Amino acid sequence: MAFSTRLTSFLRPALAALHWAAPRQCRGLSTPQGSEPSLNLGGIFPPLATPFSPSQEVDYAHLEGNLRRYASIPFRGLVVLGSNGEYPYLAPRERVEVVSCVRRALPRDRLLLAGSGCESTQATIELTVSMAEVGADVALVVTPCYYRGAMTTAALVHHYTEVGDASPIPVVLYSVPANTGLDLPMEAVITLAQHPNIIGIKDSGGDITRMGLMVHKTRQEDFQVLAGSAGFLLASYAVGASGGVCALANVLGDSLCQLDHLCRGGQWQEARDLQHRLIEPNTAVTRQFGIPGLKKAMEWFGYYGGPCRAPLAPLSPAQVEELRSTFSANGWL
Repeated sequence: MAFSTRLTSFLRPALAALHWAAPRQCRGLSTPQGSEPSLNLGGIFPPLATPFSPSQEVDYAHLEGNLRRYASIPFRGLVVLGSNGEYPYLAPRERVEVVSCVRRALPRDRLLLAGSGCESTQATIELTVSMAEVGADVALVVTPCYYRGAMTTAALVHHYTEVGDASPIPVVLYSVPANTGLDLPMEAVITLAQHPNIIGIKDSGGDITRMGLMVHKTRQEDFQVLAGSAGFLLASYAVGASGGVCALANVLGDSLCQLDHLCRGGQWQEARDLQHRLIEPNTAVTRQFGIPGLKKAMEWFGYYGGPCRAPLAPLSPAQVEELRSTFSANGWL
């Protein structure tokens, strides 16, 4: 893929200036042996839940309270305005304010990934620039999907190339077919990995064969693959993923970081045992009960969950009991 000399010469120093070492030595396979990524994404990122007041306004005081508790957990960074942040339900102004609030509270050695994907390329670029202006380190850009029948490989490559060209911060692709009904095609991922300002992908589809092939096909590029769920985190590391963006980390952050540590240290039996205990709770707060389940579980572990924004409805008493039983049966409560 051809990019202008002027663009490339601008981006390379900017990306190099953003390099921070990961908190632990990374044994991931998603970068060529002997090379270092321009911005190391190795580690665990919780996709933060957005706290709301009883009147469904963004509750910044409780957001800051959760952030203070997360500061003691060895996360690589935080994802703000992902799917678990109820991103589609926030106004553009609120999206920028939430990222600004998190940036002020977040230590500089923690990365801040901010969701900025919109349905149009122009709106995505504008929001990405706004996120950079309030301190985001990386833009997480979900696939546009409203006209999914027209979202061919060529259309998606063009969209992300335009965003990558215009973004003042590195871009991570975001494929979440459970929400969008659209899997970012492998051919598009391989092509976009060559862009100097596109540094990785968060893949939430759970297809380990696909993730391993992404790692393999992009191994010569400055490109990292992040697992999009705690349910297949160990398997993702086994095929070379660099880290994980895991909803369950909002609840069991220390345990997810421990799993990351075990995998990086080659302690596979211990990692397997821990992974097994995480699968059912992870399913419960994602596919089964979704964000209302995630927020309810957060409350049991000392965080503020609170209500979701309508039309997301709270769990019924029977659902709360089932959720609690799932955590209890796996030794978490």
